[in-house]
Amino acid sequence: MTHPNSSGAHSYEVPPTEAEERAANASLGDILGDVSRDMSTLMRQELELAKAELKESGTKAGKGAGLLGGAGVAGHFVLVFLSLALTFALGALIGLGWSAVIVAVIWAIVAAVLAAMGKKALKEVRGMPQTAETVKEIPPTLKPGEETP
Repeated sequence: MTHPNSSGAHSYEVPPTEAEERAANASLGDILGDVSRDMSTLMRQELELAKAELKESGTKAGKGAGLLGGAGVAGHFVLVFLSLALTFALGALIGLGWSAVIVAVIWAIVAAVLAAMGKKALKEVRGMPQTAETVKEIPPTLKPGEETP
């Protein structure tokens, strides 16, 4: 639609878009409903993205863990054969029976030291203290069905 303005020139009015008309006529409840729906959609999309990323990371981590497991088995065989070599080398000097006992005692000492170090490390595990603390800070209004003390 055209009409002359004060300078005599014609101006053109752009009709409002459907979204603009809906926003102008929407109630506060409608707007909050739209925001709520949009937040819900955003959260679902973020969750799907997180699932996809976690699946990809999990696949790569599984492959890496499998390779490390294979390396552990190979390392175990190295230790077995080195232990046998030490047993036979000592056996040439003091007899196979005593050399086997000496190698077994060496491995018992190694096992005891590793067990003590592992036990100490496990005592230092504290779980999830930061997560537990932040969960306590969630306002009671976001926990439906719970009464505040």
